[in-house]
Amino acid sequence: MFPLLLLCIFTVLLMDEVIRSCYQCAHFDGYRCRSGLKKCWKFNLMIHNRSCSTEHYYYTDRITGRALYRYTRLSCKVCEEGMVQVFHDLLKETFCCSHDNLCNNGNINLDTTLKFGDKNIYDVLFKV
Repeated sequence: MFPLLLLCIFTVLLMDEVIRSCYQCAHFDGYRCRSGLKKCWKFNLMIHNRSCSTEHYYYTDRITGRALYRYTRLSCKVCEEGMVQVFHDLLKETFCCSHDNLCNNGNINLDTTLKFGDKNIYDVLFKV
Protein backbone atom coordinates (compact mmCIF):
# COMPACT_ATOMS: atom_id res chain seq x y z
CA MET A 1 0.00 0.00 0.00
CA PHE A 2 2.80 2.39 0.89
CA PRO A 3 4.66 1.94 -2.45
CA LEU A 4 1.44 2.69 -4.34
CA LEU A 5 0.90 5.87 -2.31
CA LEU A 6 4.52 6.89 -2.90
CA LEU A 7 4.13 6.28 -6.64
CA CYS A 8 0.98 8.44 -6.77
CA ILE A 9 2.68 11.31 -4.94
CA PHE A 10 5.73 11.08 -7.20
CA THR A 11 3.51 11.16 -10.31
CA VAL A 12 1.56 14.20 -9.15
CA LEU A 13 4.68 16.17 -8.17
CA LEU A 14 6.49 15.55 -11.45
CA MET A 15 3.47 15.71 -13.79
CA ASP A 16 4.40 19.11 -15.24
CA GLU A 17 7.98 18.08 -15.93
CA VAL A 18 7.65 14.47 -17.05
CA ILE A 19 4.24 14.16 -18.73
CA ARG A 20 3.19 16.23 -21.77
CA SER A 21 -0.53 16.61 -22.50
CA CYS A 22 -1.76 17.29 -26.04
CA TYR A 23 -5.05 17.53 -27.87
CA GLN A 24 -6.06 14.74 -30.25
CA CYS A 25 -8.53 15.27 -33.07
CA ALA A 26 -8.77 13.53 -36.43
CA HIS A 27 -10.71 16.31 -38.20
CA PHE A 28 -10.50 19.92 -36.96
CA ASP A 29 -12.18 22.24 -39.47
CA GLY A 30 -10.55 25.48 -38.28
CA TYR A 31 -13.17 26.33 -35.67
CA ARG A 32 -14.10 23.08 -33.90
CA CYS A 33 -13.30 19.39 -33.84
CA ARG A 34 -15.72 17.34 -35.93
CA SER A 35 -14.54 13.92 -34.75
CA GLY A 36 -14.51 14.54 -30.97
CA LEU A 37 -11.75 16.41 -29.15
CA LYS A 38 -9.72 14.17 -26.83
CA LYS A 39 -6.61 14.61 -24.73
CA CYS A 40 -3.59 12.39 -25.05
CA TRP A 41 -0.35 12.29 -23.08
CA LYS A 42 3.20 11.10 -23.46
CA PHE A 43 6.39 11.05 -21.45
CA ASN A 44 8.47 14.21 -21.81
CA LEU A 45 11.85 12.54 -21.27
CA MET A 46 13.48 12.18 -24.67
CA ILE A 47 14.44 15.23 -26.74
CA HIS A 48 12.83 14.07 -30.01
CA ASN A 49 9.53 13.14 -28.33
CA ARG A 50 8.66 16.35 -26.44
CA SER A 51 6.32 18.07 -28.85
CA CYS A 52 2.64 17.97 -29.77
CA SER A 53 1.82 17.71 -33.47
CA THR A 54 -0.50 19.92 -35.55
CA GLU A 55 -0.91 18.93 -39.21
CA HIS A 56 -2.65 21.36 -41.55
CA TYR A 57 -3.89 19.98 -44.88
CA TYR A 58 -4.29 22.21 -47.94
CA TYR A 59 -5.58 21.40 -51.40
CA THR A 60 -4.43 23.15 -54.57
CA ASP A 61 -7.09 25.01 -56.51
CA ARG A 62 -6.56 24.24 -60.20
CA ILE A 63 -7.98 27.55 -61.44
CA THR A 64 -6.03 29.94 -59.23
CA GLY A 65 -3.07 27.70 -58.38
CA ARG A 66 -3.29 28.63 -54.69
CA ALA A 67 -3.16 26.25 -51.73
CA LEU A 68 -6.46 26.52 -49.81
CA TYR A 69 -7.03 25.31 -46.25
CA ARG A 70 -8.91 22.00 -45.94
CA TYR A 71 -8.65 20.65 -42.35
CA THR A 72 -6.26 20.07 -39.41
CA ARG A 73 -5.25 16.93 -37.53
CA LEU A 74 -4.06 17.19 -33.89
CA SER A 75 -2.07 14.38 -32.27
CA CYS A 76 0.57 13.27 -29.76
CA LYS A 77 2.78 11.47 -32.24
CA VAL A 78 6.44 12.29 -32.77
CA CYS A 79 6.64 15.49 -34.77
CA GLU A 80 8.84 16.49 -37.69
CA GLU A 81 8.21 20.06 -38.83
CA GLY A 82 7.93 20.82 -42.49
CA MET A 83 5.73 20.69 -45.55
CA VAL A 84 5.11 17.55 -47.64
CA GLN A 85 3.10 17.03 -50.80
CA VAL A 86 0.92 14.01 -50.00
CA PHE A 87 -0.80 13.78 -53.41
CA HIS A 88 -0.54 15.91 -56.54
CA ASP A 89 -3.09 18.40 -55.15
CA LEU A 90 -2.84 17.86 -51.35
CA LEU A 91 -0.19 19.51 -49.13
CA LYS A 92 0.52 18.71 -45.47
CA GLU A 93 2.14 21.31 -43.22
CA THR A 94 3.32 20.03 -39.84
CA PHE A 95 3.79 22.35 -36.87
CA CYS A 96 5.35 21.21 -33.58
CA CYS A 97 4.90 22.91 -30.23
CA SER A 98 6.59 22.05 -26.95
CA HIS A 99 6.33 25.25 -24.92
CA ASP A 100 3.25 24.27 -22.88
CA ASN A 101 0.75 21.50 -22.24
CA LEU A 102 -2.22 21.42 -24.65
CA CYS A 103 -0.40 23.77 -27.03
CA ASN A 104 -1.72 22.15 -30.22
CA ASN A 105 -5.21 23.63 -30.11
CA GLY A 106 -5.74 23.95 -33.86
CA ASN A 107 -6.05 27.73 -33.74
CA ILE A 108 -2.49 28.20 -34.96
CA ASN A 109 -3.57 28.30 -38.60
CA LEU A 110 -3.75 31.97 -39.54
CA ASP A 111 -5.92 31.34 -42.61
CA THR A 112 -8.97 30.50 -40.52
CA THR A 113 -8.63 31.95 -37.02
CA LEU A 114 -7.42 35.56 -37.20
CA LYS A 115 -9.55 38.42 -38.37
CA PHE A 116 -7.81 41.57 -39.51
CA GLY A 117 -7.02 43.78 -36.51
CA ASP A 118 -8.72 41.42 -34.04
CA LYS A 119 -5.76 39.81 -32.26
CA ASN A 120 -2.02 39.72 -32.36
CA ILE A 121 -0.37 36.51 -33.63
CA TYR A 122 1.61 36.11 -30.40
CA ASP A 123 -1.61 36.20 -28.35
CA VAL A 124 -2.95 33.25 -30.35
CA LEU A 125 0.25 31.19 -30.35
CA PHE A 126 1.34 31.69 -26.75
CA LYS A 127 -1.99 32.54 -25.00
CA VAL A 128 -0.69 35.79 -23.52
